[in-house]
Amino acid sequence: MNKKAFIFDLDGVIVDTARYHYLAWQKIAAELNINFTLEHNELLKGVSRVRSLDIILELGKVEASQEDKNRWLVQKNAEYLSYLVDMDQSEVLPGVIGMLKFLKEKNQAIALGSASKNARPILEKTGIMQYFDVIVDGNDVTNAKPDPEVFLIAAKLLGAKPEDAIVFEDSVAGVQAANIGNMTSIGIGEETTLYEAKYIYSDFTHIDMSFIEGLINR
Repeated sequence: MNKKAFIFDLDGVIVDTARYHYLAWQKIAAELNINFTLEHNELLKGVSRVRSLDIILELGKVEASQEDKNRWLVQKNAEYLSYLVDMDQSEVLPGVIGMLKFLKEKNQAIALGSASKNARPILEKTGIMQYFDVIVDGNDVTNAKPDPEVFLIAAKLLGAKPEDAIVFEDSVAGVQAANIGNMTSIGIGEETTLYEAKYIYSDFTHIDMSFIEGLINR
């Protein structure tokens, strides 16, 4: 059987921590008298923490010193981490563990490719760390998606060519990064948002394993 590299984003693909990011950013925004809605939060998907703060400040037309920005970044992360304390495997999205088990049974290479700097503790708390051969997160890259750096590093560490990599993503920037990196992009979410992906599924429960076998054997 052929061996491919399957790369998973974290937030919105493996676990739904987007609501925790939203609550943490909303608290910062409220302190700055910035109206930060769920619609605004969509702009932050797949984006680094630094860029996310810049987007929020731009929404409120707030200018700030680098010292203030650094303080808010630390504050946001502490707030976010406080929500993760009680995380367990119940937070893993439907169908994800079944997919990871199937790929392991097929002897496929598996990586995490995420902008999150908290990826490792999240994988540990949800009890799925053992499924990943490689973890590349926000601590390992300098360029944010849609730059394909995070996925290219993951593929290289797995010993795979980009064209042999399959990426699961829920953000527009992530799908674009996979496409730019010459990888097969699979969007997890809404077709109206992720239409640039080669394939789109609402969640992992809708992915037939025969489709995955087809990707492996092509």
